[in-house]
Amino acid sequence: MKYSVITFGCRVNQADSLGFEEALLANGATVASVEEADLIVVNTCSVTATADQGARQIIRRVARQNPAARIVVTGCYATRRPDEVGNLPHVVRVVPNDDKPRLISILRSANVVAQNFSPGVEVVAQDFNPGAKVVAQDFSPGAEVVAQDFSPGVKVVAQDFSPGVEVVAQDFSPGVKVVAQDFSPGVKVVAQDFSPAVATTAERFGDGDGSCGAAIEPGVAGRTAFTLRVQTGCAEPCAYCIIPTTRGQPRSVPVAGVLHEVRRIAGAGFKEIALTGVHLGSYGRDLVPGATLVALLRALADDPSPSGIRFRISSLEPMDCTPGIVALVAEGGCFAPHFHLPLQHASDHVLTAMRRPYTFGYYAKLVDGIRQRMPDASIGSDIIVGFPGETDEDFAELAQYLEKSPLTHIHVFPYSDRPGTAASGMAGKVPGPIVRDRGRRIREISARLTAGFLDSQVGTVHRALTLEDGSLAVTGNYLKVRIPAGRARNEWVSIRLASHHEGELLQ
Repeated sequence: MKYSVITFGCRVNQADSLGFEEALLANGATVASVEEADLIVVNTCSVTATADQGARQIIRRVARQNPAARIVVTGCYATRRPDEVGNLPHVVRVVPNDDKPRLISILRSANVVAQNFSPGVEVVAQDFNPGAKVVAQDFSPGAEVVAQDFSPGVKVVAQDFSPGVEVVAQDFSPGVKVVAQDFSPGVKVVAQDFSPAVATTAERFGDGDGSCGAAIEPGVAGRTAFTLRVQTGCAEPCAYCIIPTTRGQPRSVPVAGVLHEVRRIAGAGFKEIALTGVHLGSYGRDLVPGATLVALLRALADDPSPSGIRFRISSLEPMDCTPGIVALVAEGGCFAPHFHLPLQHASDHVLTAMRRPYTFGYYAKLVDGIRQRMPDASIGSDIIVGFPGETDEDFAELAQYLEKSPLTHIHVFPYSDRPGTAASGMAGKVPGPIVRDRGRRIREISARLTAGFLDSQVGTVHRALTLEDGSLAVTGNYLKVRIPAGRARNEWVSIRLASHHEGELLQ
């Protein structure tokens, strides 16, 4: 089976999609373009109305480009509006966020419909599991059905299939063949008992250590760094956010489980791991006994097994970026000097309306302290413009602070109503043209902040990891620079920044 995964939104979705790809590869699938894929998984975002619209557009486009593909949709939009998503063209399954860990097993247990079986045609049933049914719309004598996923490479045999006959396969083993003498429309093949002792594809054909001979490795899905989700869910009551209703309550992976995954990922060859979560700073609060994010980070730093790994901490809420976390990163060990701390606004009036649990003064002190301890650190942020009740004075406070702030880049979100959130019912909605103008002005400030930070980095020396074909490298403080050709992907190099986007290799 050939597959393609399309991902919208946050790093958590990226981590989830990487998990889908790993599971698909482990089941013998191969990556393909959208135009050639048999299965297309669309992992949606719903943080804004624009995100919903983007998902709908891409699903419709994919359905036009590849009408034979089965489209499976998951993610926050699929969780929030399953009926709406399910009615989009060629969508055969909608999988909510809570079922993401079981997505591949759900697909494998789904029915496979063979639309047109003609003499000599070989049809591959990718989703055969015990109890799965294949409905033959047009089976002709001599047709051969190849079921790849009940036992690798097994061919299913029917000696005499007549309309309405249901044939039960009690024990499919490798090498068994059935020739379909008389396949007729409506015939069902029910696989009730697939031999559990059957060798895997890896054991029979593969050379790798993975469960199917195609383990995840650097470069798969275009990724050199591995994005590892250690937490999901959120219980924060932010007035504008729909995500708690689509991701559920906070759930954390135990420290031992994270350490095990990190060792496995490092063993596969990855040299950078981004740690992510929906509310990453709440890590461990749900565990018994409890844990904290800083305790997890210390455990990762102290674990000698995955030597040479660089960890990148994903977005943290300001109140969760504790002095202990800042100190760990400042030590200059295995953690990248890269922070993403969403401010959302610089007016305490607006922060209170947003139900953000910190003040502007707290945030400013936090990022000033980081810059003082780590002059080269990258510090990104999220800003919402046009929140209900935002006045010209509120916006002026925001713009004035950002111009002088130590931030290095800003993600700007024009406010949009999300039905079901507290903000959607608030008065004082800002007119669209004003929201768009404010967004433009903050993006201009962001460009100036980024340019100033890049100016400050020219001449500095960094350890960097090569990406793509080896001619691009990313530093710990998240600068992506072009370097001379000749290196492979996923190599550590030492570089000196020669300009904003170019680096010199050092011996």
